[in-house]
Amino acid sequence: MQQLSSAMLAKRALRAVVTLWLAVTFVFLALRTIPGDAADALMGQQMSAEGVELLRRQMGLDQPLLTQYLVFIGDVLRGDLGLSLALGKPVSELILQVAPFTAAVVIGALVIGSAIGVPLGILAGRRQNSWIDAVARTISLTGLVIPGFVIGILLMIPFAVWLGWFPVVGGGDAGNLGSLLYYAILPSLAGGLGMAAYLTRLTRAVVLDLIREDFVRTARAKGVAEGTIFYRHVLRNALVPIVTFLGLYAIVMIGDSIAIEIVFSRPGFGRLIMGGIAQRDYTVLQSVLLVYVLTAIIINFAVDLLYSWIDPRIRLTA
Repeated sequence: MQQLSSAMLAKRALRAVVTLWLAVTFVFLALRTIPGDAADALMGQQMSAEGVELLRRQMGLDQPLLTQYLVFIGDVLRGDLGLSLALGKPVSELILQVAPFTAAVVIGALVIGSAIGVPLGILAGRRQNSWIDAVARTISLTGLVIPGFVIGILLMIPFAVWLGWFPVVGGGDAGNLGSLLYYAILPSLAGGLGMAAYLTRLTRAVVLDLIREDFVRTARAKGVAEGTIFYRHVLRNALVPIVTFLGLYAIVMIGDSIAIEIVFSRPGFGRLIMGGIAQRDYTVLQSVLLVYVLTAIIINFAVDLLYSWIDPRIRLTA
């Protein structure tokens, strides 16, 4: 078991390194195929061609592409994300400044989506074709067709504009947990309600499949209590696809939060990415993607660990 576990961890680590390298390399090359660079974006028509060329040399953009790539990879291996070409500040500092705001929205959306989607999907699955099932399917279908940023606008109008219960814009004080959570309520709801729609349908489908399995019918034939059958056999087996979905949606939600942050004018990765695109700030965009891919790898690894906790048999077949 220990040898198998060590081999599996080594394989996952190697796969993570290769994935990270391929993703960063792709973005490095893709960004440099876009016409213009940071010097053009910063100076525009305000400086002569000679001035723009001087700024390009100062930024190191006049170096051969291979040289720029090797310098970037070398900096990453040393844990140095470099300086923002537009702001002149360490990119790691910029990322740490906005990370709490994005994390508050993503985590809040996952909590809200799970708290609504899992119970609603279980009720719909256990009460198939009842009024509860009809309501759950209607709500989930509505959530599927409305994007998260549109839900954000629909929430903002009554609760922020009309009633004034929540702020319209901003992210609060990153050093104050209460302020951070207060400003994240509406954006988290915008992302969480969309997630709840998907999770409701998934949970309902999984529960319906499991209650028709042979092992459930056998337990009923033996006289096992219905509640015991559901919680010990159905719900435990349903956790594997639910956890899989949560892991995938956590990664998706980081990307979706960009649009939500723009709607609510929040500081976060969304504003950082949009500024990087507008100013052709290669170092910011490369570093944000590096953090995103690394986060996705960590989430996938955490999901794998949860698998082995939910169902120990998975550990033997991994």
